Amino acid sequence: MRSYRTVWISDIHLGTKSCKAGFLLDFLESCEMNHLYLVGDIIDLWKANSGWSWSRPQIEVLRRFLRLAGDGVKVTYVPGNHDEVFREMNGMQFGRVWVRNQVMHETADGRKLLVLHGDQFDSVVLNAKWLAAIGSRAYDALIGLNNVVNFVRRHLGLPYTSFSATVKRMTKRATQMIDDFETILSDYAKKRGADGVVCGHIHHAEMREMNGILYCNDGDWVESCTALVEHHDGTLEIVDWAMETAQAITRDAEVAEPAPSPA
Repeated sequence: MRSYRTVWISDIHLGTKSCKAGFLLDFLESCEMNHLYLVGDIIDLWKANSGWSWSRPQIEVLRRFLRLAGDGVKVTYVPGNHDEVFREMNGMQFGRVWVRNQVMHETADGRKLLVLHGDQFDSVVLNAKWLAAIGSRAYDALIGLNNVVNFVRRHLGLPYTSFSATVKRMTKRATQMIDDFETILSDYAKKRGADGVVCGHIHHAEMREMNGILYCNDGDWVESCTALVEHHDGTLEIVDWAMETAQAITRDAEVAEPAPSPA
């Protein structure tokens, strides 16, 4: 059992077919933590009018969050654009889960990290929600293709891979938008007097220094299945759970493979 001081996860998009709830449950079962941040887009309310897709593992994810809070883990919910209705509950508590639109986290080694979802600094979401909705449908189509690719890989005995994330990284415009987002968000954190920023929103896990500010994006649980964690000494790390799962499958297959018979 791994032990972390803090865990940040975002962009689970519960209520959608693309949600990797099984991966997330496996990750949560593998570790214990003192503080859990849910950094937005936990529940995809954009799907409320177009047909939610709830599975038993997705319902169990919600139960697990409430159970963690009940067991003494400090759980802070920072809403995103897909669950922005909860921003009206800023400062309130439900089921021992605190709601904060933005919050400052202090690491074990004394650094201040501004935690927010990040959609407030996405020009597409901010200035043209209709365009964001169109982009969301295109993204859903890409995720659907990602599911098909991994269905085939699973039946071939191959581990999960984020095909859709690879396609996005190959798109020059998408890469530029990610760079702009990271720069603007880091500048905002600096103005707030923070040493770093933790966000989600763009489904791209990253941790790097930008103009003296530590930019951290915890990724998502529809493509890459990643989380940001803080160890008890304040060290930060991105956990790539899909990659770790794939490596474990490979190791198990190698162990199970019979030794060659002597000539």
